[in-house]
Amino acid sequence: MDYVLRKPVLTLYRERIPREKEPFAVVKALKLAVSKSEKEGYTGIINSFFPLMGNLDCLSSVEGKEDYYVICWFDDNVESLNESYRRLAGVTFSSEVQYAVDERGKRTYEARFKAKTGKLE
Repeated sequence: MDYVLRKPVLTLYRERIPREKEPFAVVKALKLAVSKSEKEGYTGIINSFFPLMGNLDCLSSVEGKEDYYVICWFDDNVESLNESYRRLAGVTFSSEVQYAVDERGKRTYEARFKAKTGKLE
């Protein structure tokens, strides 16, 4: 993977015109890994994530699999807040959005995705 970030907080939006100003979910992940290739664009995986705000059921719904998303986060490895903003757009999640449920009923998700565009630097 070209870009790996440990324990990021990710903000998820549905990709709409005009741009949505309110996220449908904010999640905490164990790891975000993204690769870029000329042929496929951006591909990646979000490991062990759970919602801090919102509901993630739409990601595995029929409509949600066909929808496009925007994922935003701040890279904590960059000191300047103005330069640490990262974004992936045109994100589609594979049908492999899976979750496990612990004894308290908390869901922890795993997801693979593709993105059309991104800002990783």
